[in-house]
Amino acid sequence: MSIFVALHHVTHYTYDRPIDLGPQTIRLRPAPHTRTPILSYSLKVTPSNHFVNWQQDPQGNWLARFVFPEKANELKIEVDFTAQMTVINPFDFFVEPYADSFPFAYTADLKTELAPYLATEQPGPLLAKYLAGIPREAPSTVNFLVDLNARLRDQIRYIIRMEPGIQTPEDTLASGAGSCRDSAWLLIQALRHLGLAARFVSGYLIQLRPDIDPVEGPREVENDFTDLHAWAEVYLPGADGSASTSPRAC
Repeated sequence: MSIFVALHHVTHYTYDRPIDLGPQTIRLRPAPHTRTPILSYSLKVTPSNHFVNWQQDPQGNWLARFVFPEKANELKIEVDFTAQMTVINPFDFFVEPYADSFPFAYTADLKTELAPYLATEQPGPLLAKYLAGIPREAPSTVNFLVDLNARLRDQIRYIIRMEPGIQTPEDTLASGAGSCRDSAWLLIQALRHLGLAARFVSGYLIQLRPDIDPVEGPREVENDFTDLHAWAEVYLPGADGSASTSPRAC
């Protein structure tokens, strides 16, 4: 049984005097390849005197580029969409036989296409130590990824961090804490150093209070909850392209 949810998102800036608004690129529309059906979507931007050009980046994500010809006292972005919350089994796929166990090597053509998602940063001492503690062989690639995700979840404490930007893996490991985007970037770097193509993903997290209490343990959330969220995707040959891993919910 599906659940339909409506989301309303507002970002609003006001200024004490009219200012020039430079071109604004807004990335607040769900990607066309999302597994969650989007039934309706609207984007309203103030000031109303503007030009807008919808684009798609090389990964197929929607971009709205706004140009404002006049000075303005505010910039207001309103997003409304309706989504169909369908139950999805994240393990409903078959990995190509050559990638069933870890490690494996991508085929030559795939490796060329995945090059941007295999690029690594020079690891600092903490990331190098973290990588050294990860097993390099596993009979099941899927189970290996599940264990790696759980390991990071247990070692990095989740915090709400309002500062802009993403922490380096060294900062996250040194503090033992980070927001969802910090944990995701640490996981991405770990995956890439292990030879697995991974990318950063952002979107909305929607958690609904269950109608029926669990038989054991507390409810996951006490009230319906929505926030921006970030996570990692790793490319598994045969698994419809990528498998999502979320080390921490926002």
